[in-house]
Amino acid sequence: MTASPTDGQQGYAELVAGLRGTVSAGTTLDLAWRRAQLGALRRLVTENHDALTAAVSADVGKPDLEVHLTELSLVVQEIDTLLDGLEAWTAPRPVALPATYLPGTAQVQLQPKGVVLVIGPWNYPVQLLLAPVAGALAAGNTVVVKPSEVTPTVAALLAELLPRYLGADVAAVVTGGVPETTALLRERFDHVFFTGSGRVGRIVMKAAAEHLTPVTLELGGRSPAFVDGTVDIEAVARRIAWGKFTNAGQTCVAPDHVLVTREVREELLAALGRAITSFFGPDPRRSRDFGRIVNAEHHARLVSLLGSSGGRVVLGGQHDVEDRFYLAPTAVVDVPADADLLSEEIFGPVLPVVTVADAREAIEVVGAGERPLALYVFSEDEQTRAAFGARTVSGGLAYGSPLLHLTVPGLPFGGVGASGIGRYLGQASVEEFSHHRSVLSKPLRPDTLRLVYPPYPGWKRPLVRRLMAPLGRGALTTEVPSRALVAGARFARRLRRAG
Repeated sequence: MTASPTDGQQGYAELVAGLRGTVSAGTTLDLAWRRAQLGALRRLVTENHDALTAAVSADVGKPDLEVHLTELSLVVQEIDTLLDGLEAWTAPRPVALPATYLPGTAQVQLQPKGVVLVIGPWNYPVQLLLAPVAGALAAGNTVVVKPSEVTPTVAALLAELLPRYLGADVAAVVTGGVPETTALLRERFDHVFFTGSGRVGRIVMKAAAEHLTPVTLELGGRSPAFVDGTVDIEAVARRIAWGKFTNAGQTCVAPDHVLVTREVREELLAALGRAITSFFGPDPRRSRDFGRIVNAEHHARLVSLLGSSGGRVVLGGQHDVEDRFYLAPTAVVDVPADADLLSEEIFGPVLPVVTVADAREAIEVVGAGERPLALYVFSEDEQTRAAFGARTVSGGLAYGSPLLHLTVPGLPFGGVGASGIGRYLGQASVEEFSHHRSVLSKPLRPDTLRLVYPPYPGWKRPLVRRLMAPLGRGALTTEVPSRALVAGARFARRLRRAG
């Protein structure tokens, strides 16, 4: 089902109700149904690879091979991971009972939450939309999908493909902008998954709170990298340049800025220049492998940040709004601490390089700001690595390479604090999109609970205290008199005979 911007709020209410009916009927409980949906989503990507690639390139200006590597192949990988682990991850999980509660069993059951709203961003308009959709389907939910209005070609294509491959009773697509998203958020969903800015994330969370709907917020933030003199600077420069300038820097986990020790700053800057040239040639404008800024508004914002930074541009800096919003791979040094370039998320191919005395100062700088979505440490010193691991908090932490942690099956992805709430990918998606129901089963016979029913005569009191001591371990130290033990044994024998 596809809802157009003219359908209005009433149309969205009917749309959500229809999708909830699919879940309420029990259809989505069957693992075969879930596998079929995941298989259909996989075919959507593989059978429409070229069309999806062209749509992303048209909207974002991303090179074709980059679309394959950073979007489509990752969606297929995520679906395959979910298919491989689906049975094990959704199975009831037994929980041990205290001996005093036996006979009986306990387990945790994962249930579909219901209808999930997935609101996607523009920077990776396929991968960051379909990967959470895959997780929601794996957990047995139906989905309403809201692509970004900034990528209208992708949105129109997905509005056609998703209902066709998944079915109108499983997936609906709502296109449009702020009015449509606002109207959607008035509806009662069973989970809302949003990827985007912290500013909009607050709006989404506030709207979800009206219905007490749980949310996953995948936000951004400033993801720093630290470099010291113990590393191969040429290798580090290549990895930072790759991580920063993929998708023209429009990546939530791109290295936002570099904290580098003084003794290797100039060496790193020179190596970054060589890396950029080796990747994109002497003029990145002419490279078919370097992307563009998504639109005029974001281009103007980046040019303004660069112009008002107060720093010194040492690499790049060229920009041309007429050349499809081109902004060259750029490095800036000596930026004042209070400049917007060091306080706002950049989300573009501009890399401030900040000098620090040592790892200790870098850790203090990281701790002084909002908790980042990712933190990258380039150091061969084990004590330095351990210090970053122990004294910083971030959504992800990677030693030696940016971006890759987002692509590893089995590693959950998410932020912390201002960089996000919740996590997903692989098993984490099944967990995130499921209700965890605690289930206890205790037979009526023998009725061992008679031991704790009132009245409480003198012989029963110390026995009950002792048997229930694990519930308040350390607080109850009264020894059970032998007379009470004998009475308790007799009581147990009577229960067994009664049972």
